[in-house]
Amino acid sequence: MDIVVTHTSGLPWIRISGRMDSMTAPDVERCLNELITSGRRRLILDMEAVHYMSSLALRVLLTAQKQLKKAGGEIAICQPTPAVMDILTMSGFNLLFQIYDNPEAVTAPDTAPDAAPEESLNIAGVSLRCLHRDSAPGKLSVIGSQKKLADSGYEASDVVMVRASDIQYGAGLATLGDNYDDYRSFFGETVVLHHSLFFYPAVKRPAADFMLCAPQTAETVFYPFLHGFGFGGEFSHRIAFESTDAPVSLERLAQMAAELIPGRMLGIVFLAESSGLWGMHLRQTPTADHRPDNGKSIFDAENFPRWINFPVEPAHVHHIVAGVGLIAGGMSAASGHLQELFAQGSRMHCHAAIFSREPLSKHLNRFDDELKRITTELPVVSVQHLMGQSCFHHGMIGIIELEI
Repeated sequence: MDIVVTHTSGLPWIRISGRMDSMTAPDVERCLNELITSGRRRLILDMEAVHYMSSLALRVLLTAQKQLKKAGGEIAICQPTPAVMDILTMSGFNLLFQIYDNPEAVTAPDTAPDAAPEESLNIAGVSLRCLHRDSAPGKLSVIGSQKKLADSGYEASDVVMVRASDIQYGAGLATLGDNYDDYRSFFGETVVLHHSLFFYPAVKRPAADFMLCAPQTAETVFYPFLHGFGFGGEFSHRIAFESTDAPVSLERLAQMAAELIPGRMLGIVFLAESSGLWGMHLRQTPTADHRPDNGKSIFDAENFPRWINFPVEPAHVHHIVAGVGLIAGGMSAASGHLQELFAQGSRMHCHAAIFSREPLSKHLNRFDDELKRITTELPVVSVQHLMGQSCFHHGMIGIIELEI
């Protein structure tokens, strides 16, 4: 069996010749996975020269089709031989795949049928597709304070109970529970997406946990925060990005957002496929009962290794990342009480939940639906404070311009 991949009208064509059976199906699977991982969402399988297909080969196609359908894509089959068409019909696969009799019939829309017109840009090798709508500024709120973080001085009186309905998107140090004595040792890096909370407790053997919050229960659910921020509103911009060269860093994405919407504080919500994450998280909860015996800051060189899990190499390659962050578009944007939300010398603060590997939709009009799908259907692996060198090949960003 031979596999040849070509590109016509922006679509990858996979021409297969010979038998698709138990010996050759792994090669087809590998080819499909490479194209999906590279960001392709619509694949054309040219089967004019395939004279036999086994059930194992059908399973390979079905697995890839299920992955792509979730992300708004598909595999289409072109020019199947009569023998292959009989197998597809007998198995019912003719109902699961778009089948074309000839190459001229293949259309190549790479956007949703109901997609609004998009503006296309290219900035330093990064291809952007943008949707803009006039929206009222969103509301930004600061939760608690970071002043007691360095000394691990938080007590029960410092906990801020945030109603789920009041925080559409957010990040910080939080947990789940109703009684301080029960949850005080489980605070950790947190991100809030569509009112649902995901966190990574600062314990010896952490495992990501979450609370999915439906609209009808959001008024009665409360999240305990030590510090953080929250914002809400409508997206004024939605941007799909794809790097045509090397992966693009989170810092560069933040710079591009600030350049597109200058001089504003921006709340960003993003979905992306990781090319390597640099994330950090606490190893211990910074409450008063955990205060370092040497009286030094948890960030002091003597205490840092016991308190902070700091990466030495990127992780979670090809995982889906759902993040929330703030970008201070101008020096004055991060003034006064907002300054503590940003590390010294930084204009960005971002937390993200890392989910299992899965193809991601590229349809900007379906950004909200895709965010809900990822957060409700995929297993969450971790929640991290992301650093600017975290990299992505492609993804989507929703931007809310915020009042200060």
